[in-house]
Amino acid sequence: MNTVKQRHTLSVLVENTAGVLSQVSRLFSRKGYNIESLAVGTTDDPEVSRITIELLCGENQIEQITNQLRKLIPVYSVRLLPPSSSIRRELVLIKVRAEGRDVRNEVIQIANIFRASIIDVSPHSLTLAVIGQESKDDALESLLQEFGILELVRTGMVALERGESTINDNADNKERGEYNLGKNIL
Repeated sequence: MNTVKQRHTLSVLVENTAGVLSQVSRLFSRKGYNIESLAVGTTDDPEVSRITIELLCGENQIEQITNQLRKLIPVYSVRLLPPSSSIRRELVLIKVRAEGRDVRNEVIQIANIFRASIIDVSPHSLTLAVIGQESKDDALESLLQEFGILELVRTGMVALERGESTINDNADNKERGEYNLGKNIL
């Protein structure tokens, strides 16, 4: 049976300790899932990190991987973020060739249209930073190709639910002594 693969965004709260990211990524590797995007950072609590994972898979696969993630000891909470009720953004840094005033001005005009920031200027290049949805970032990259992209780096998607909903709402309540952070994040 062939299932239709769709882009899914998972938000995962984990212990902020060494080896947790490796443990989570090994789970995806063992199951044969390719992670399309991965972003990790601490939350407002330095003992907790949020991992945002994007992958292409079918409905059965996303349910399976979500359940597997919830079973991992250092995982506090897992939330599938539907596109209709979440905000997704990534940071892209692009260093583009910009030799001469006319070329620099043209690149700056394109940057302004996309609300990108010029974060570095040299006699032969400009470096832009843009935060946005994947389609916006791709469109900017496509326009800058003609000037010559010298370097490009993408952070990977980060995402939050819209409105008052949080990853803590209706979260799995794990009974574990090591998860006693004094905050009500479950």
